[in-house]
Amino acid sequence: MDFETIDVTLVTSLLLLLLIGMGPKIALVPFLEKTKGMDAKKQREIGTRMVKIAVLTAFILFATGSFLMTLLHISGGAVSIAGGIVLAILALKMTLRPDEPPVEANDESPIDHHQMAIYPLAIPYLLNPVGITVLIIASAEAQSFKATLLMVALILLVGALDWVVFRNIDKLAKRLKPTVLIVSEIVFGILLTAVAVQLFVYGLGSLGIIEAAGGH
Repeated sequence: MDFETIDVTLVTSLLLLLLIGMGPKIALVPFLEKTKGMDAKKQREIGTRMVKIAVLTAFILFATGSFLMTLLHISGGAVSIAGGIVLAILALKMTLRPDEPPVEANDESPIDHHQMAIYPLAIPYLLNPVGITVLIIASAEAQSFKATLLMVALILLVGALDWVVFRNIDKLAKRLKPTVLIVSEIVFGILLTAVAVQLFVYGLGSLGIIEAAGGH
């Protein structure tokens, strides 16, 4: 990320990354699965809380990412590699769609909807490894007021899109066919796997490992 010149290319790239990293697509299917059978009011309540937690966490990461990298002595390349690994696991799960373990018949423990909205819905589905990686690296590289303002505006924009989608999730769910959801989930999972590989390669390049390996 080069914040030296803020132009249309930079804004578009950041927006696309944040749409992948904290947009509604990855969280949509898990949200519908976790809230299946709930009434529309409860779904909206969980969706709103999920979006609030994700946006708040995004701001915290952007505000503290640079400090955390300095404190832990880690580089942007290391963050990219770590994000790529975690994203690959998440993307493969989306692509392969393994069956979840069955619930015990005698398990009558109540579902904590507030906790579910935080994990796993807000994190790592809504704010996923791509978003976390982008926000931490941007925190270290966005040094000017304009760059900071740009990131804040983009986080709010994507958060507003999430809010609109999940506030109207009951209407949206009626228009989404299960087959379409499954197919789109698999296709998007493959695309996310490619993004994970790209993050991994970018991290290796930033650390100079790819050049060193190519020299042998």
